[in-house]
Amino acid sequence: MAVNGLPKHLERYAVEQDYSRYTPVDQAVWRHIMRQLRSFLATHAHPCYIDGLTKTGISVDSIPRIDVMNEKLEKFGWRAVPVSGFIPPAAFMELQSLGVLPIASDMRSLDHLLYTPAPDIVHEAAGHAPILIDPAFAHYLKSYAQVARKAILSKEDIDQYEAIRVLSDVKENPGSTASQIKQAEAQLNIVTSAMKNTSEAAILGRMNWWTAEYGLIGDLAHPKIFGAGLLSSVGESRSAMSSAVKKIPLSIDCINYAYDITEQQPQLFVVSEFEKLGDVLEELARTMAFRRGGIESLEKVRRSETVNTVELDSGLQISGTLKSYVNFNGEPAYLSFNGPTQLALNNIEIEGQGANYHRHGFGSPVGRLRGSQAGRSAQEIFKIGVEVRLEFESGIVVAGRVTSLSMAPLTKQPVLVSLANARATLGDDVLFDPSWGVYDMALGTSVVACYGGPADRAAYGDTDDFIKQEIPRPVFEDRVLARHTLYASVRKLRDLAARDATSPAVLTTLKEMIETAASKAPNDWLIHTELLEIAENLKPATPEPLAEAARINHELLGHLQTMARSDGSVAQHIADARKTLHANS
Repeated sequence: MAVNGLPKHLERYAVEQDYSRYTPVDQAVWRHIMRQLRSFLATHAHPCYIDGLTKTGISVDSIPRIDVMNEKLEKFGWRAVPVSGFIPPAAFMELQSLGVLPIASDMRSLDHLLYTPAPDIVHEAAGHAPILIDPAFAHYLKSYAQVARKAILSKEDIDQYEAIRVLSDVKENPGSTASQIKQAEAQLNIVTSAMKNTSEAAILGRMNWWTAEYGLIGDLAHPKIFGAGLLSSVGESRSAMSSAVKKIPLSIDCINYAYDITEQQPQLFVVSEFEKLGDVLEELARTMAFRRGGIESLEKVRRSETVNTVELDSGLQISGTLKSYVNFNGEPAYLSFNGPTQLALNNIEIEGQGANYHRHGFGSPVGRLRGSQAGRSAQEIFKIGVEVRLEFESGIVVAGRVTSLSMAPLTKQPVLVSLANARATLGDDVLFDPSWGVYDMALGTSVVACYGGPADRAAYGDTDDFIKQEIPRPVFEDRVLARHTLYASVRKLRDLAARDATSPAVLTTLKEMIETAASKAPNDWLIHTELLEIAENLKPATPEPLAEAARINHELLGHLQTMARSDGSVAQHIADARKTLHANS
């Protein structure tokens, strides 16, 4: 499915939903989860939740079609695009900042009914989409993404993301062995233990977790749920509403609370109304490098070891991996970048100044000139073909012949000068030697902003924070395929029974399916609850079939009760299924 107007560098993450790959078991799992969620959240979610399901194209009975969701969401200023599993946080945030909701098109397995370690369509669709019909929340989510995409992401963040992605994919893959899961868990522990700094991206991640993922709203004593992580998990929603989970008024202090994605949360944060989310976001944004600039922000960029953008007061944007900088009286005096570096204006790469041209790095002085040049404009100093000698207040000296100038379109002022036979020094240190070629020198007196990723991402090329991975299509064994066939037959029979609950053919077919399930799937609680639902809704017109239906109902109920007593892990699932069956009957 294509989303019109999607930037080229984001198109790679869009996939076809391929509705045919959803198995009958997938559809049954979706239906069971959504019945529980709708029943519980009708009371405990934000008032717009139930209405939001319908208005965003999400039904209880079948996995939603994302193209339909896209049409529905457009009415609320949003769009939807299917993706495969995890996509890099930078890509996710850029899509969201454009009003595009990335929806993982994969479906969790029956083994991960209550919680899946991998993104899936339950979480992304039924969790995130419904609350978007509220204008204040939709505005916050887009604003948050616009801030988050500017956050500085560290190499440690990328390593942790990759370890989490691998572990999630391994856990959700039915063919994975216990050894493979253990190995992936160990790798995540190693990566997490090695993390030394909390990056801006990690801090923004915490705010997202405590708001869009696990947020509560309203009265502190009786809050409602709006976070997608809770809206897609009955177990966690129940826990969130209990007194065992501490409720804290939302403030910027939430960023000081780390979280564990594998555990239920010991505390949650409550915002009084959606409009207040923007206030907390703005308070956080004021602390970030894209707002502050200067030495403090450069140090964040240097520690990150990733591709970021440094913007000068002239408007010139330098994108690359910052190796080092010279600190002169608390102000940056020289910037050195390693590897591919891009120079841009207004997020558009300057012609001939891309990452391939500067593939070995880039360096330039920053700051004010001294002496007679201090009061002169750049246009006065730099004339094509003229030899110049520049002395900066920091002590840096640059000499060479001007060969070209790049101008800012709005101010008509030079932002980049190219020098031939150039030499740059700081005391005895050589910063640039004439033998290295043409010296492209940035013009600017200060660093006004630093932010994550390249200024012109499409032109820069691939970076480590934008790697695409797709979850491979599972290969099913014959016994699993036979189970799919049984589930498909049950779904077909349920639809038939819904049209005519008095039909003798339904009763006959039901008895045959119960026998098949007893022999081929005796411990499959979900298939037996589906059969029980059909049995309880039968309405035979004559006494004998009516008695037979009652007997079948009694036997199925007894089998499920035996299953619940022998396996505590499925007891709650069976109880939930029975509860929602009666609630909807």
